[in-house]
Amino acid sequence: FAFVNGRPVRDKLISGAIRGAYADVLPPGRYPAVVLYISCDASRVDVNVHPAKTEVRFRDQGFVRGLIVSAIRQALGASRPVADTTISSATLDSFRRERSGFQPPPFRPAPDHARPAHFAEAVQAGLDMHMPPSAREAAPADAENPAAYPLGQARAQLHGNYIVAQTQTGMILVDQHAAHERIVYERLKAEQAARGIITQPLLVPQVIEVDVQAFAAILSVQDVLGQAGLAVEGFGDTSLVIREIPAALSSADWKEVLQAVADEVTELGTLQSLDGKMNHVLATFACHHSVRSGRTLRVDEMNALLRQMEVTPNAGQCNHGRPTFIELKMGDIERLFGRS
Repeated sequence: FAFVNGRPVRDKLISGAIRGAYADVLPPGRYPAVVLYISCDASRVDVNVHPAKTEVRFRDQGFVRGLIVSAIRQALGASRPVADTTISSATLDSFRRERSGFQPPPFRPAPDHARPAHFAEAVQAGLDMHMPPSAREAAPADAENPAAYPLGQARAQLHGNYIVAQTQTGMILVDQHAAHERIVYERLKAEQAARGIITQPLLVPQVIEVDVQAFAAILSVQDVLGQAGLAVEGFGDTSLVIREIPAALSSADWKEVLQAVADEVTELGTLQSLDGKMNHVLATFACHHSVRSGRTLRVDEMNALLRQMEVTPNAGQCNHGRPTFIELKMGDIERLFGRS
């Protein structure tokens, strides 16, 4: 519902701005619930565009669109991560449906050699999880107390992708790839808004071989990629040379990232036609740089991810609008076991 100077309107510019503001926090096929009031001087808007006066025309349409998008995004990013209650309810229903008819097998103690010496102890490369200053400053001293943090303390990792954390009021289940994807994306957006993407020149340029179609697609958006911190140019008929990369993505697989960009350009025609083309490119970068499903994390890495989620805007959804975590309250868990 949109109102301009108290008058209800159905305006394509306003509707498009609302969709654009929610573009990276809602999955495809879902729509936001919005009540938007716009007040402005009467000289800035023409209300006589439509006989029923349901449409308006703003004098400075770009300014109005930008104002709507920035206001909504600021509001969405102002609160700490909140779990989707619909998802949580569906989770409880799933538990209830599956629990009937199960008969536990006889208990057999595992031999000593089969018991892990320490949870998530396997040798592995460190996750690039540098906690921003705001997260360190906000972190309470009592790191072992689940009540000290909104998203609690990590207690386990399931199937190499889901982090189980204990909170003061229950538990949460985090999709590690989706959560890290949002963290990287918001970091890149913040850099872009502040002073441009922080880049890192390569001492030895990286040469990537692609097919003819991908080669043409990448060069068609070369300027956009440059603004996103990726300096890439063509060499020969099918070779791409990368000379500079975003510093935040120093360990990215750039062949995979460029192929993903090329696929999207081919499918959509051109990224130049997209609203928020820069954010679209940054989201693609973040998706292909984020910690992968199946990546075993140490306890400290899982907790670092949770702490970053707590200070990251829109951390409750990944870049595609899917939830990054679900929450079960103690009351819900106790009802599942018939304790209340």
